[in-house]
Amino acid sequence: MKTFNLLLAFFFVVSISCAQKSPRLEAKGTVNGTQIVIDYGAPSVKGRTVWGGLEKYGQVWRAGANENTTVSFDKDVKVNGKTLAAGKYGFYIIPNESGDWVAIFNKKNDGWGAYSYTEAEDALRVNVKPDFDTSVQEQLMYAVDNSGIVFAWEKARLHLSVE
Repeated sequence: MKTFNLLLAFFFVVSISCAQKSPRLEAKGTVNGTQIVIDYGAPSVKGRTVWGGLEKYGQVWRAGANENTTVSFDKDVKVNGKTLAAGKYGFYIIPNESGDWVAIFNKKNDGWGAYSYTEAEDALRVNVKPDFDTSVQEQLMYAVDNSGIVFAWEKARLHLSVE
């Protein structure tokens, strides 16, 4: 009976973990010899208006779901031409209705959402021009390609060059 109860508890925990609405994902890659790791919660669009709706224009967004997104570099890099020391950073985005969006690498990398975000802890802010596709990327996706970090969610696409 004890074994049965333990087995039942195990299946309960596994089913709850697997049913997570915004699963935790990881994107890894190497650019010019620098290892990049992105850890993020991946929400889905689910028919919602994301930009200007779910995610407000002009406000800091955690760039994922649940715990804030983190980006790690094992060497010093340049992101969109600006220097950033090796380390693990909280990653945030400020989407704007028109013009460039702002990508933020923050020294605090263990927050929940953007609730504990403070601009004073920013290590780097870079402007990035969003591209909008006609197709919808249903689940938020990060990737590391041969030139940097790729972000896609709903119709928005961002690319941050890493050297």
